[in-house]
Amino acid sequence: MTDSRATGGGARPLHMRVVWLPDDTVRDLYVDGDRITFEPVPGAETVATGGYALPGLVDAHCHIGIRRGAAPIESLDEARSLAHTDRDAGVLAIRDAGSPFPYPELVGEDGMPRLIRAGHHVAASKRYLRGIGLECEPDEVVGALARQAKLGDGWVKLVGDWIDRSKGDLAPSFEPEVLTAAIHAAQAEGAKVAVHTFSEEAIACVVEAGADSIEHGTGLSVELLDRMAAQGTALVPTMINIETFDDIAAGADAKFPAYAAHMRRLKAGFAEVVRAAWEAGVPVYLGTDAGGGIDHGLAAEEMHLLHTEAGIPAAEVLAASSWRARQWLGLPPELGDVVVYDSDPRTGLAAVREPRLIVLRGRLVHRRL
Repeated sequence: MTDSRATGGGARPLHMRVVWLPDDTVRDLYVDGDRITFEPVPGAETVATGGYALPGLVDAHCHIGIRRGAAPIESLDEARSLAHTDRDAGVLAIRDAGSPFPYPELVGEDGMPRLIRAGHHVAASKRYLRGIGLECEPDEVVGALARQAKLGDGWVKLVGDWIDRSKGDLAPSFEPEVLTAAIHAAQAEGAKVAVHTFSEEAIACVVEAGADSIEHGTGLSVELLDRMAAQGTALVPTMINIETFDDIAAGADAKFPAYAAHMRRLKAGFAEVVRAAWEAGVPVYLGTDAGGGIDHGLAAEEMHLLHTEAGIPAAEVLAASSWRARQWLGLPPELGDVVVYDSDPRTGLAAVREPRLIVLRGRLVHRRL
């Protein structure tokens, strides 16, 4: 049984005596407003004694602006509901990797995970999910991405490739010089650039151009990994999404057999790609690609795949899914976000499926009774 009601006003400070996982130490932790401190706070209510705590999970590739079936949401209430589903699974920060529905009003709202929006993702005309991307001709994409850089929260999303029906296979969305110019234009506006890529050809171009993060990245080659590590380009592999490639291929077999075969090959080798990226020192972060074809609230399942399929140690998966990801996204470590688990998730990631207690922005939003 759970109690998911927020505490009234968040006025009363909270106290927990827990193993604080970022430093692996038993601590008396206090949440006073939207701030964590290890100094005693008079009048704090003790809400947890025992357990393992961290500053919440991060879904670094999530879409609260897209509903199941790859259609834009139609209201703030719908976006709020999807984000609450993620929050109740322990996700207290979301990088929304593109939304056709703007929702700046939700940034900072009580009960909402920390939101880092990437604006409207930019795609090639007639080469993306209908109604989802901001579709551009080659001469429009540079300006479009630069404009989106001013509309998000420090990130933009570029669709680097998709199926080209005239070729019957994956192909870059734009010529290399256009992709490169678009990435540089957004970065000149102060934004970081997340690039969707499946294919080998597109990913080579955008890594060379200095993209800040690669989304999915199924076409990564070993030759690119050292460069990514050296320049700090992150990989958000969305392994739970790549699990759907067999279904995508089955639906394409009749009309686009080359594309179908390509998608199956990419899926078959992907776990090794993710493992090789991690071993090369590429920052790898959790992302579910929730919205469209993936349900919200599945961060724990993505963590399971990173561990069991890609072979990344559980403790490393946990760090990359929580405090390291928060640091990457620029979230200060003292913010008042805490999730408490009964058992140590470093020795059994299944623990993250059942948070005992969730504190967000200094308010108790979930406590298992």
